[in-house]
Amino acid sequence: MIEIRPVEPISATVEIPASKSYTNRALLIAALADGECRVENPLFSDDTHYMSEALIRFGIPVQREAGKAFVVSGTGGKITAPAEEIFIGNAGTTMRFLTTFSTLAKGVTRLNGDKRMQERPIGDLLDCLQQMQVQAVSMRGNQCPPLEIHGGNVSGGEVHLAGDKSSQYLTSILLSAPYFSGDTTIHIQGDLTSKSYADITLDIMGAFGVHVENENYQRFRVSAGQRYRALDYRVEGDWSSASYFLAAAAVTGGEIALTGMNPDSVQGDAQFLDVLAQMGCEIEKSQEKIRLKGNPLKGITINMNSMPDAVQTLAVTALFAQGETVITGIGNLRIKETDRIQALATELSRLGAEVNSGDNFLAIRPGANLSGTEVETYDDHRMAMSFALAGLKIPGVKIKNPSCVEKSFPDFFDQFGKL
Repeated sequence: MIEIRPVEPISATVEIPASKSYTNRALLIAALADGECRVENPLFSDDTHYMSEALIRFGIPVQREAGKAFVVSGTGGKITAPAEEIFIGNAGTTMRFLTTFSTLAKGVTRLNGDKRMQERPIGDLLDCLQQMQVQAVSMRGNQCPPLEIHGGNVSGGEVHLAGDKSSQYLTSILLSAPYFSGDTTIHIQGDLTSKSYADITLDIMGAFGVHVENENYQRFRVSAGQRYRALDYRVEGDWSSASYFLAAAAVTGGEIALTGMNPDSVQGDAQFLDVLAQMGCEIEKSQEKIRLKGNPLKGITINMNSMPDAVQTLAVTALFAQGETVITGIGNLRIKETDRIQALATELSRLGAEVNSGDNFLAIRPGANLSGTEVETYDDHRMAMSFALAGLKIPGVKIKNPSCVEKSFPDFFDQFGKL
């Protein structure tokens, strides 16, 4: 457990770690490329460790240059099914991306995770693979891991995918689709959630030389025969991680400068700057630095479907705003590392806020007397990092199981402490 001490308005410059979303996509793409790729400035965390170790099990040489790069010797799509089950912890991107990747390996691949991963649905992705005649099943019949995938030749073709639960299912198919034997067209049923993460996928696939046709997020087409180029790729800074430091300046009325960020990023959480501007903050953007100056905050109503990983940051920031903050478009948070809507409602209420919640929304009104408590993190890295913000203003906030941040930001509390 770690206690967060209240501070005066902060004034700091922080270098933000690399993007987990880009790192895990880059690792898998590099594994499929024909030749050596250097993934420079990657994120080294639990989730990217699970990905790199799993790729090794598929016969892909992966070397880690401490603090600098992953060096991946891609095998041009020729991969070997692991002899033993691969354990993936609670790394959602790793589990979902590897599910389709496994279809390229002749033989049987078994993927498993921790208790929470075994509760996280993946049935929509399995259904899509079965439409391509792939035998990919939930071993317990509940549409969740553990999974068994029989790989070999994947035909591609016309498939339909439900888009309302997770964009990671779409990304999983897109990343491996160039290596299917035929063209692949994915028809999205309903409205695709978290479109910004599909943008990340298309951006990095393009950087490695593969083109995807995107028809208004309703139809995606990948032509067979395309191949990823072996190249050196530098991972940009993570806007989800940046959100905590931007919010720290916002809630304390201080100033912060962030380095290592791409101001033109397609990451959805880059829009969190605009959210804080709506609440009253002043923003300056350049190629060198992102600056934010905090001002008195006001509550807002906003759809956060394009930036789901910043919802917890906004929810805690709302404790220090004048008036009610209503966050909508967040139904997919219920199948993340924990049920994040329920977890937020519980812990914000324990701090003294008035909270209403539903399947797809949160409404937060700051309480008159906020008070510190021991915050339960539910083994969710984003609960730990976002509720640390509350401790900057409220005495007595203690974060339980702070080590869960190793999933995406291993030295978060060291960096946060420097504020």
